[in-house]
Amino acid sequence: MGRITLDKVTKSFGDVNVIPPLDLTINDGEFVVFVGPSGCGKSTLLRLIAGLEDVTSGQIRIDGEDATNLPPAKRKLAMVFQSYALYPHMSVRKNIAFPMKMAGVDEAEQKKRIEAAAKALNLTDYLDRRPGQLSGGQRQRVAIGRAIVREPSAFLFDEPLSNLDAALRVNMRLEISELHNQLETTMIYVTHDQVEAMTMADKIVVLRAGHIEQVGSPLELYRAPRNKFVAGFIGSPKMNFIEGAVAQQHGAETIGIRPEHITASETDGMWSGKVGVAEHLGSDTFLHVHDSGLAETITVRVNGEFSLRHGDTVYLTPEMDKVHKFDAQGLRFE
Repeated sequence: MGRITLDKVTKSFGDVNVIPPLDLTINDGEFVVFVGPSGCGKSTLLRLIAGLEDVTSGQIRIDGEDATNLPPAKRKLAMVFQSYALYPHMSVRKNIAFPMKMAGVDEAEQKKRIEAAAKALNLTDYLDRRPGQLSGGQRQRVAIGRAIVREPSAFLFDEPLSNLDAALRVNMRLEISELHNQLETTMIYVTHDQVEAMTMADKIVVLRAGHIEQVGSPLELYRAPRNKFVAGFIGSPKMNFIEGAVAQQHGAETIGIRPEHITASETDGMWSGKVGVAEHLGSDTFLHVHDSGLAETITVRVNGEFSLRHGDTVYLTPEMDKVHKFDAQGLRFE
C-alpha cells in the first residue's frame, strides 16, 4: 500500500509562506512527478511528505493513517537524495544492508533482500566493491538499492539524476521506470527537467510558487494545458506564444502553437520569416525563425534533412486544430 493524501497542507518559514494551502492525492502504485522551476516548492513538498520538514498546518495521511506528526522513520517511506550519501569505507553489500541492520532485520532476511535488490538493479557483480570503485550511475543504483530493501510503502526521489552526465541520465530514467514496473510501488519524483517528467510519470504535478498549477498525465498536460505557464513549461522545445492581431483573429489575447505543429516550406505558407540559428539534431532540426512579425522568435521543428540555412526565407503554416487560445489572465479556453 502507498496511498498518500495531503489535505490543506501549508508550510511557512518565518513570515514567508512557501506552500499555500494545498490538496493532493497520490494513489497506490502511481509514479508521480513534481515538476516546476527552481524555487517552486517541489523539494519542500517532498520533504514534508517524508517528515524531514514540519507541516505548518494541514494533514498528511499515508494509507489512511494520520502521519502529519510522525517522525520520518515511522512513515514507511524511503528517500533517495541528489547526493548518493554512501559510506565510502563500506562495500556495496554493506551499504545496502545498513538500514536493515539499524532496523534489526535478521541476517538471513538481509541476505535475501540484498540479493533481490542487486538483481533488480544489475548490481550483483558489484556487491563486494566500494563506492569509489563504481561509476556515478552505479552509485545511484546502490542508493536506490538501499531504499528498496526497506520495503517501503513509497519511494521519494529528490532530483536523483542531477549529478549524472546526459547519457547516464537517460539510462537511469529507463532503469527507474523499469524498476517501478517491477515493484509496482508508489514513487514520487522531484525534478526541474520536464523531459524527465514527461517520460517517467503516470501523473505530473506542475508547481509554481507553491501552488499546484495542474495535475494530469503527461499527454493531458501536453494536449490541454490549463494556462500559459503549464503550456510553456511542458513540451520541448517550448510552445511559441503569439499576441497582437494574429491572436485577436482567434478571439484570444494570446495563441500558442508548438514547434512540432508548424509546417515549414521553402516556397509558400501562411507566415514568413528568416532562419536564424538552426539546431541540427540528426532526425530533427529546430529552426529559430526571426522577422516574422509574430514574435521575437518562432521555433519550428522540422525533418533533419530540411535544407534551409541561416538567413534564408522560410514559410510557416500552423496546424489550425493544434492552436491553443489563452485569455488575458493566461487561462486556456476552447
